[in-house]
Amino acid sequence: MKSLESLIVDYIKNCESIKKLDKKTLKAYRIDLKHFRIFMRVYDDFADKTAISEYISSLHNQYKPRTTKRKIAALKAFFHYLVYEEIIALNPFDKINVKFREPQVLPRTIPEATITSFISAMYKQKALAGTTYQYNAILRDITIIELLFATGVRISELCTLTIQQVDLISYKIIIYGKALKNV
Repeated sequence: MKSLESLIVDYIKNCESIKKLDKKTLKAYRIDLKHFRIFMRVYDDFADKTAISEYISSLHNQYKPRTTKRKIAALKAFFHYLVYEEIIALNPFDKINVKFREPQVLPRTIPEATITSFISAMYKQKALAGTTYQYNAILRDITIIELLFATGVRISELCTLTIQQVDLISYKIIIYGKALKNV
């Protein structure tokens, strides 16, 4: 059997030529698989379930959950390739539980002073508009920003807004939330 290093080189070539993966993805795969290769130097069999479990444990101790998840995904894809190419008979990940919960990160809010200065700058641009096109464009942009901040509507909901959903007489806008729920 080929060395782990040559198998990784073959896999990266496959990802580049057959799968046509992005350069950044290929770079991440190279880094992640190099890290795996370095860890596996002390083991005889790189496809050993116990060794891979130890590697995954080391990832959890060393990296944040999102990075760990990416490194595991790269490794799983590599082993899938090895099984597909019949280099190994069984995928060790079939017997390893790698599911874990990523901590949920709450969205950050924009400080009110930032919003105020942003909207003020837009109104100054409106006053400086030299053409009708520039005036209409900045007016559209102000309307969008004001709607986003005033209502809390999602960008996707705002993009799908139709004229029938806007009632200028009663000053109401009907927003269809996720799964077309009326909000």
